[in-house]
Amino acid sequence: MNIGKVYLVGAGCGDYDLITLRGQNCLKKCDVVVYDSLTDKLLLEYADNAEKICVGKRAGKHSEKQENINEILIEKAKEGKTVVRLKGGDPFVFGRGGEEVQALQSYNIPYEVIPGISSAIAVPEIAGIPVTHRNLSRSVHIITGHTAQDTLPKNIREYARLDGTLVFLMGLRKLPEIVSGLIANGKNENTPVAIVSNGAYAKESTVRGNLKNICELAEKSKVEPPAIIVVGEAAGFDFSATIEKPLKNKTVAVTGTHKLSAKLGRELMSLGARINRIDYLSVKEYRQNEQLDKTLSNINNYNYIVLTSMNGAEIFIKKLRALKVDVRKLCNVKFAVIGSGTAGILEKYGIFADIIPKVYTSADLGNLLADTVNKNERVLILRAENGSKELTEILSRNNIIYDDVKTYDIQSESKSEGGIITSDYITFASSSGVNAFFESGYAVSENTKIVCIGEITAKALHKYNIADYKIAKTKDVVGIINTIISDVKKESDF
Repeated sequence: MNIGKVYLVGAGCGDYDLITLRGQNCLKKCDVVVYDSLTDKLLLEYADNAEKICVGKRAGKHSEKQENINEILIEKAKEGKTVVRLKGGDPFVFGRGGEEVQALQSYNIPYEVIPGISSAIAVPEIAGIPVTHRNLSRSVHIITGHTAQDTLPKNIREYARLDGTLVFLMGLRKLPEIVSGLIANGKNENTPVAIVSNGAYAKESTVRGNLKNICELAEKSKVEPPAIIVVGEAAGFDFSATIEKPLKNKTVAVTGTHKLSAKLGRELMSLGARINRIDYLSVKEYRQNEQLDKTLSNINNYNYIVLTSMNGAEIFIKKLRALKVDVRKLCNVKFAVIGSGTAGILEKYGIFADIIPKVYTSADLGNLLADTVNKNERVLILRAENGSKELTEILSRNNIIYDDVKTYDIQSESKSEGGIITSDYITFASSSGVNAFFESGYAVSENTKIVCIGEITAKALHKYNIADYKIAKTKDVVGIINTIISDVKKESDF
């Protein structure tokens, strides 16, 4: 029997981009991902084609029993599959990774452990708290507050005697016990304490105080789990980042295809925003496409290739490789694209666009082509099924010879019953995205500001009686982001 293998991967804490490169590579090549609730769901995109099994593991909510998780790992490995057990933080820091290894050993299943950045160190650090600091805190002690055993009087007495930094994981519900136990056993009531909630996420919040007042401050601030409690002199430092994040504490709902919403979501997160991805649109490539195959095999019959989207550009490059079309056939072909994003896809493969309109619309691209293309030259357009008619109408009016080949379609795959979006902002990047959003039963609250990518998208909003929106100055991801930033700044000036 062909036995598979299991990788116990630490996902790090908080945002998806805190995983290690080795952990990311494991996700890309696995057949199955068994993941915890605390894992950022964006990580699952690295394992796009893998089977995904959620086993929970969030305090106070339903999760699989550890024995069942072990059985899942063993069963999938016995099927000959490569399995990633994706765990929040580090597998061996209160992650029960050791128990999973023992289960795998008992069945002689090959495994490897990939370390992750433990929340015990990373969460305080991102909040500006060093767990060690020379001449002040020369040791760090990591304690689980999740079990009764760790807050028993005997244990608390030992913790109170330690000079270093105490880091309590999963201990928010036992905060009064921890505080009273430390003070009762000799810890100075003025010892600094910090509670970091939702650490390493955009919605992170930190409550600072001391043993005397931290319970009152936590209750007043309505601190929510997951949270980490840091006790010790080092907790009095505030080394939090000083690089400006203009969208900190803002929430943005991002709609569209998986690829676009992932790209836009990542950019917004880097600026401090909390993201709600509603990626209900999928790109359906036309795989059995005889017209495209024949056209690309004779690519040197064309003088210009027009690509109107990043999806179209990627499908074009992929098809060239599949058909083994030598790129040297493109030496006399010029490329026209809409937008810097599409141009960027080509640049990754050493192709630099010759024509990019200043305004990223089909009409502007059509007019630019009409002024550039000679009457005896041929144009190949590769784009989506329902691409704008404006482009081809302009070319036809100017007697330009073209072939309009459809390479993919954008389809709605939403199984959601919708709901009301209450975020600060929501973005729309296409008219089809607008239609799919409302047809899926979604609605936008009165306090949510709408940002769309262009006039055509705005026109689609009118069909749903929405007239209050902002249009990005440039019709791309950067334009959407700059529009939100500009609005936030304007709001803060009042």
